Amino acid sequence: MTPPPSSASSRPPARRGSDSRARAKAPVPATAAWREGDDAGARLFADVGTFDLEAGGRLPDVRVAYETWGTLAPDGSNAVLVLHALTGDSHVVGPAGPGHLSAGWWEAMVGPGAPIDTDRYFVVAPNVLGGCQGTTGPASAAPDGRPWGGRFPRITTRDQVAVEIELARALGISSWALVIGASMGGLRVLEWAILGPESGISVESVAVIASAAQTSGDQIAWAHPQIGAIRADPKYRGGDYYDVPDDQGPHVGLGIARQIAHATYRSARELDERFGRLPQGGEDPFTDGRYAVQSYLDHHGDKLSRRFDANSYVVLTESMLTHDLGRDRGGVDEALGQITARTLVVAVDTDRLFLPEDSARIAQKVPGAQPLRLLHSEFGHDGFLIEFDQLGPIVTQFLAERAQV
Repeated sequence: MTPPPSSASSRPPARRGSDSRARAKAPVPATAAWREGDDAGARLFADVGTFDLEAGGRLPDVRVAYETWGTLAPDGSNAVLVLHALTGDSHVVGPAGPGHLSAGWWEAMVGPGAPIDTDRYFVVAPNVLGGCQGTTGPASAAPDGRPWGGRFPRITTRDQVAVEIELARALGISSWALVIGASMGGLRVLEWAILGPESGISVESVAVIASAAQTSGDQIAWAHPQIGAIRADPKYRGGDYYDVPDDQGPHVGLGIARQIAHATYRSARELDERFGRLPQGGEDPFTDGRYAVQSYLDHHGDKLSRRFDANSYVVLTESMLTHDLGRDRGGVDEALGQITARTLVVAVDTDRLFLPEDSARIAQKVPGAQPLRLLHSEFGHDGFLIEFDQLGPIVTQFLAERAQV
């Protein structure tokens, strides 16, 4: 009698052919950070001075890498600030090429005729303090001429916004028509809504997407093994790896950190429906092979290690853990109540990193906030990078209402 087909829980059939992991890959650089002397691409640079840091200490000679699109109006009324997420950078729009390892990460949202229309608005996108694409960070030269590496000081979300405030001043911008950002960028948007006016820079409108007013215990828990994976990599060398050969940097630890994070960026339903228990082609999970979802995570880990920097990943992740809009402001609700800007709050309904209820709290407590808007997505947190057919019209409408006012 012929046995019935195996169920999804039984061993997958053996597969012939070479293991897909055996394909030759280019060596992984010790860091993919932009370094002085590299092609600048579309980057511009501003030297914004020395900063006293919230956690103590001083950071001298800070430089900000940024990009712009559009033209600033004579009265300065059309400036928009776009703030990137953890592994993003200033390259919001434009192709990959010399100076830029990846194409623009929000091209559907910014440009001529786009929701943030550069025929009408002057758009500025900085690389964040502590990042690795031109703004002062661990790969930058310290005063002694060597890379900061593991010596780079602890920074907070407020430190990052303090630097961005000085960038605005350097650009002659005294008012933002809109400050917009998602995920880690959304943390900075909220700080901008308070620190900007306190510093004499008007913030007319803000858009906070897939973010929160305070880092949660769950988010701290997910971050902990990511940081640990990088620091446990023997090739991390305490953060001092910038001069080692290819394949001798901490790319294994960085890749594992990205895999942990990426699992929180997508929804459980998507991973199960897209991959389920399927084996990766040519591999047998009952020997040394992988399931397809494992291969998917390996791919994203490898991809990030070729375009990012391990130290920046640690520094920026730790900066996110400091995020608490209510610190020294009487608590989160009290701080949200201080925001005077018109406020748009957008959540992704399947987000399991920044939960929709985190966004709902912002929408409920900010006096000028519109009702919470939800993106319906199978993709979880990454919906803000995917669901442009929903997000675009929401932002377009929000800006149109500003114009009517």
